[in-house]
Amino acid sequence: MLPSSVFALQERGKLLFPGLALALTIAGAAMFLSEHYGAPVMLFALLIGIAFNFLSADPACKPGLEFASKSVLRGGIVLLGARITLGDMVSIGGEGLATVAGLIAATIACGFVCARFLNKGWRFALLTGASVAICGASAALAIASVIPHNDRTERNVLFTVVAVTTLSTLAMVVYPIAFSLAGLSSSESGFLIGATIHDVAQVVGAGYSMSIEAGDIATIVKLLRVAMLPVVLLVVAVVLARAKSGLDAVRLPTFVIGFVLVAGLNSIGWVPALAANAAVSLAPWLLVIAIAALGVRTNLKAMLDLGWQHVAVIIIETLFLLVAAMICVKAGVLG
Repeated sequence: MLPSSVFALQERGKLLFPGLALALTIAGAAMFLSEHYGAPVMLFALLIGIAFNFLSADPACKPGLEFASKSVLRGGIVLLGARITLGDMVSIGGEGLATVAGLIAATIACGFVCARFLNKGWRFALLTGASVAICGASAALAIASVIPHNDRTERNVLFTVVAVTTLSTLAMVVYPIAFSLAGLSSSESGFLIGATIHDVAQVVGAGYSMSIEAGDIATIVKLLRVAMLPVVLLVVAVVLARAKSGLDAVRLPTFVIGFVLVAGLNSIGWVPALAANAAVSLAPWLLVIAIAALGVRTNLKAMLDLGWQHVAVIIIETLFLLVAAMICVKAGVLG
C-alpha cells in the first residue's frame, strides 16, 4: 500500500493535470509561433489562452489553471534570479546604477500621478508603473503576486502584459532608428535601449541591431533593471503589511525570498553554470505557462471594456521613462 503522502500527491496531480496540460499546450504553441514568426511569445500565449476562455469554468480544468497562474508563476519569478550577477551590475558604474534606480522610482511615481488624474486605482498604477520601469510582463506578474487582489486584478494584469509587450515590440523597431538619427553614440544608444524598453527579448533585439557594443550595454542595463525587481517587491510587501497591521506582521512572500536567494547565490558564483543555464532556460517557460493560464481565465469582453484611460496611463509612463532617460544621457550620466 502506498504511503498516505504519496497517495495525496497522486490525487493532487490528478486534480491539477487537465488545467496544467491545457496551459502547457498553449505555452508550447505560443513558443512555436514565436520562434517561427518572430512575434512576442507572451502575446501569443495570451491570445491563444483567451480563445480557450470557455474552459475556465470547467471543473476539471479550473484547479490546474489556478495553480499555473499562481504557483507556476512564482516558480518562474524565483528562477529569474539566475539571470543576475553582481559583476554585471558593477560594470555599469556607480553613477549608472544610481541613474537606473532613479529612473525606476520616478517612473513608478509617474504611474501613481497618472492613475490619480485618470481616476484609476493604486493597484493599476503600481502594476503598470513597475512593468514599464523594470521588466515588462515579468514585473507585472510579480507585482500582482504581492498586492491584494480585487475583482479587477486579473483583467488589469492581462491588459498590462498585452500593453507592455506591444509597446516593447514597437520600441524595438522605432528606438534604434530614432537614436541613430539623433546622432547618439553606441554607448548612449545602448544605455537608452536597456533603460527604456520593457521586455528583455526586445532589448536584446534592439541593442544588437545597432552594434555589438550597444547590445552589450543594453543587456547589462536591462539586467540591472531586472535586479531591481526584488527590491521593489520587498518595498511593496513591507509597505502593504505595515499599512494593514503594523511592522510586526510583515511576512515577505516566499517567492520574493527565493528570488533574492537565487540572485545572491548566483552573484557570488555559488550556482553552478549548468544549473544557472538550466534555470535561465526554464524561467521563460514557466512564465509563459502562467500567462497562458491567465489568458484562459480572462474574459475578452472585460478587456475590451477597460476604456482609453488604461491605455493613456501606460503610454504616458513609457514616454516619461524615455524622456527622463534621454535627459540623463544628455546630462552626461555615462561619463
